[in-house]
Amino acid sequence: MPLKLKKHGEIWWYSGTVAGRRLRGSTKTSLKDEAEHIAHDIERRQLQGDRDPGSVLTFAHAAIEYRKVHGEPRYLVMVEDYWKNTLVKDITRGALKRAAVTLLPKAKGAYRNRAVIVPTAAVINFAASLELCPPFRPERFPETKAVREPATWEWVQAFMAAASPHLGALACFMFLTGARISEALAVCWRDVDFSAARVRIRMGKLGAQERMAHMPAELVAAIANISGDRSPDERPFPYASYRACADPWEAAIRRAGIKRLTPHSCRHGFATTLLHAGIDPITVAKRGGWKDAQQLFRTYGHAMDDETVTDLLTGRKLTHNRRKAS
Repeated sequence: MPLKLKKHGEIWWYSGTVAGRRLRGSTKTSLKDEAEHIAHDIERRQLQGDRDPGSVLTFAHAAIEYRKVHGEPRYLVMVEDYWKNTLVKDITRGALKRAAVTLLPKAKGAYRNRAVIVPTAAVINFAASLELCPPFRPERFPETKAVREPATWEWVQAFMAAASPHLGALACFMFLTGARISEALAVCWRDVDFSAARVRIRMGKLGAQERMAHMPAELVAAIANISGDRSPDERPFPYASYRACADPWEAAIRRAGIKRLTPHSCRHGFATTLLHAGIDPITVAKRGGWKDAQQLFRTYGHAMDDETVTDLLTGRKLTHNRRKAS
């Protein structure tokens, strides 16, 4: 049945059923001729959408499908509020970059990419996997790659000696498994298998993948030393987020008298230490939960710059350059 118009106050509203869908909304105009044109265009697009879902797919509907599988990852609400009922087909590379600048006018490229570009593209490409729209390849903002300061095992041991058992075990966990702090804080006791020395880690910033990580003996001992409730759904590390452990983290560093490093430096230390030990990047990427070896190269390529690495060919250990980089 064609859409009908009805005036509410000064504004014309449309309502009716088109292609089996119940529609109702404001034309946002007080001019009847313009309202009729808007209603006709909505009706046309709905009929076309019955044959081509991508022509009427809104970001809001795509996000609903995404949430069914991935829940509500960080930053999703912000981009949902921005795009709302924007048609996915109208979200171009340029429109997406303008959205990032509008939402984060003073942010650096890396944060714009992480907070706007990535979640928007993730929603659209998930809809594409359901054959609701074409795939989308966004253009990212340039990022300044800084050399990341890695933690060392000596640093972690000094930190553990000055920290509470829970916080010390957290640092140990991130260094020896390569977990991000968000991944470490999401671990539950049911994920920890002491007999097999393994732990399940839920990975990713937007995805729902998992990996099984080996726990070296030092990590098994650190986690076993944590007292408290060990019911399956409880978490070994009782911090709601990074912010909740930020002050205790800084206090432990001051007590230990060691260099100020962030929790993420433990993940950097995992990668850098293994690369300097001669472990191939593919294995390091797999064990630490990086997407692939190329991603590892882009982030930690500096870790392989030690010119004395060729000493390994004759069975010698690496020289001071390795120790300095670590």
